[in-house]
Amino acid sequence: MQRNIKNNNVKKDTWNLKQGVLNMTQYFLKKMKHEDLAEALQNELTGIQEHALKSKLSGKCRHVCEGIAQQGESTILNKIYTDLYITEGAAGQVNKQHEVRLIQKNNVKADAGQLQQDVQIECKTMFELLPDQERPIRTVLTQGVAGIGKSICVQKFILDWAEEEEYKDIQFIFPLPFRELNLKKGRQSLMDIICFFFPETEGLRLTDQHNVMFILDGLDECQLPLAFQKNDSINNVSEAASLDVVLTNLIKGNLLPSAQIWITTRPAAANRIPADCVHRMTELRGFNDQQKEEYFRKRITDQVMAKKIIDHIRESRSLYIMCHIPVFCWISATVLQKILEETESEETPKTLTNMYTCFLIFQTVQGNVKYTGKDAFEIPWDKEAILGLGKLSFQHLEESNLIFYIEDLEKCGIDPSKILICSGLCTQETVRFLGTVFSFVHLSIQEFLAAVFAYLSLRNEHRNVFEPQSTSQERKIIELIDFLKTAVDKALESDHGHLDLFLRFLLGLSLESNEKLIRGLLNQTGSSSDCRKEIVEYIKLKFRENPSPERSINLFYCLNELNDDSLVKEIQSYMSSGRLAEMKLSPAQWSALVFVLLTSKEKLEEFDLQKFIRSEECLNRLLPVVKEAKSALLSECNLTERSCSSLSEVLSSQSSTLTLLDLSNNPIQDSGVELLSEGLKSSNCKLEKTEVRSSPTFILLCFITGLNIYSYINCSTIVCYLQTLH
Repeated sequence: MQRNIKNNNVKKDTWNLKQGVLNMTQYFLKKMKHEDLAEALQNELTGIQEHALKSKLSGKCRHVCEGIAQQGESTILNKIYTDLYITEGAAGQVNKQHEVRLIQKNNVKADAGQLQQDVQIECKTMFELLPDQERPIRTVLTQGVAGIGKSICVQKFILDWAEEEEYKDIQFIFPLPFRELNLKKGRQSLMDIICFFFPETEGLRLTDQHNVMFILDGLDECQLPLAFQKNDSINNVSEAASLDVVLTNLIKGNLLPSAQIWITTRPAAANRIPADCVHRMTELRGFNDQQKEEYFRKRITDQVMAKKIIDHIRESRSLYIMCHIPVFCWISATVLQKILEETESEETPKTLTNMYTCFLIFQTVQGNVKYTGKDAFEIPWDKEAILGLGKLSFQHLEESNLIFYIEDLEKCGIDPSKILICSGLCTQETVRFLGTVFSFVHLSIQEFLAAVFAYLSLRNEHRNVFEPQSTSQERKIIELIDFLKTAVDKALESDHGHLDLFLRFLLGLSLESNEKLIRGLLNQTGSSSDCRKEIVEYIKLKFRENPSPERSINLFYCLNELNDDSLVKEIQSYMSSGRLAEMKLSPAQWSALVFVLLTSKEKLEEFDLQKFIRSEECLNRLLPVVKEAKSALLSECNLTERSCSSLSEVLSSQSSTLTLLDLSNNPIQDSGVELLSEGLKSSNCKLEKTEVRSSPTFILLCFITGLNIYSYINCSTIVCYLQTLH
């Protein structure tokens, strides 16, 4: 080990000496008017700088910590890396849905076989043109939910370049994470920034002749204003300006127009980069169904055990959906393997809350402690640490902030030196300027710990975490059922669902089967099952308020955490008996129908309104399902212009996958066509074919927009109609 370190130091000193001699020689050659020799030496110096940068980045990216790595342990990245799905997508409005809902939507697409229909992009071909594209790809924006593998994907890309396995045409790659750029203050030029982060490039003079790539990882962590419209333009890499001005000019192409830019972000921050600055929008989707199972088979050497775990995951729709996230596959494998191998319990988790509670237990008992699974009082909880992490999680939940600093930990009573005890929940790394930073391994773990903190605060202290702490000695005592109702209301008030998963965990913890697992964290024990029926009825009442489709679906997942599937079974019985068209459904039953259709294992290719209820109410209630389908068959359903307004919103939606629309034999009238036209003209509209037999205006509109019209009206009819417009 010591010999390797010594050899590395000798190599480093040798490269530094060569670079110094070349710099000096180049200076004197220019003084002597030997520009050609100076240029040759500059190329030699560039080669040395490239080698030094590759050496540094190779050492930094070669290893990765996976799972519960002990201090000093790491895994070779190339041994564990599995390619992830990256698809090409269009930039659009900011997505305010909770990231778990985005995963559920991608799962629907995967079940429908749409991952194969989307344009799949490999990392190594991200900047290459597709057959039908002409505009050069300079800037690629890759979005993906937390934990989906963006940073690992970046790390693999850099490693392949540094070890000269791929991207040999690129001379320099400069990874600049936003979390480090945030603290770079003062005025500096682009070259100043590069040399500061990468001292190996001292003396480098970048021009458009160099093949350079900048990787800006973690746009969602960016604290800069990114004022693209207001910032002054600069085009000199040596001109000093504020960091915001330098970055916006680099992204816009004013600085180094030939450079390639790769930006990664979570979905909510994707719109911070203007659409005209992004030449390709991609989405990292994590594992498809085949890769999920491949992961378990690769991670678990006992193939019989791997099959048991795969079968168990398949049984629970919510667990199977979450396994699109690689880190959740790891959580599931960790929990299920330990339960099946090391404990005497035959029960395995079937809900998210149960899975995460068991995961928390196994992080607590890691090491030499043996937990048999028989008695919850055997669990050696570090109550102070759990409550501290929970408090930290809850306080930062609204901002969905995954990055914390030592002062954040200390404010919550957490000893930073003991954070490794929770290594399966948190990670730590040393970052330039920032020192040691901490993060949860995934946002869902933060939300779970926040729910644990909220639940324990209520049970142990009768304190409502949604209200400011009272200094009065006469603190108001709040009952569990009232607190749970408040949490439901708070989650429904959110327009982007940031409390959705928190609510599912909180309600799940109130279930007696889960509460007994964390009994060691409670000051007093007692059954909370008395409030289960009441909170279930309260959630069902909330459907009458017609919450958004996303919030409605989350309420069904909440009922699932409470082991209540009565509404779902009710709708399934109507559907199987063929009586659905005869029923007058309540708001809760409509929501149940949407939930059943969106989470069904059946392929969601075609939506046929005639199979349900031929009415505008039915169409409007089932619009979330229409948005996920590829074909919408709405003929002869008495639809009017009111439906056209709703359908226009579907066609304009970035997430809509609708390519065929049948509106034939409906009295939509010309006024309805005008409403529908806004959706057809939207850049997000993916419609390719439509059927119509009644409205000449609609035929004209389709003719103008280039849609295929499947009808009995021929071209002469269109010509005749055009003539009537003069």
